[in-house]
Amino acid sequence: MAQYSIYHNNNPISKKNYPFLIDVQSMLLNTLETRLVIPVITKKNNESLIIKNLNPIIKIEKKEYIVLTQQMAAVKNQAIGSIICDCLINRQEILAAIDFLITGI
Repeated sequence: MAQYSIYHNNNPISKKNYPFLIDVQSMLLNTLETRLVIPVITKKNNESLIIKNLNPIIKIEKKEYIVLTQQMAAVKNQAIGSIICDCLINRQEILAAIDFLITGI
């Protein structure tokens, strides 16, 4: 699995609300049984969830999604489905959001 790749969410409970997961874990740790991921939610009808500096907006399959940095979590590798694309173009925004979550600045 590759860092900053976007995958289908295989979790039957959460995939309806969070259809995709962004892998943010270093590829140096690919042997672990878990991956650190950030769920995304459609922007449409969820704009009120956006917190400046915490929730970047990205495009997946021509639709806008909110990166829910505050819900970042480790999930078992089996919860991660097939790859869709990468979001390397949003790398700096995502890193800044993680930094904001941790440091508040």
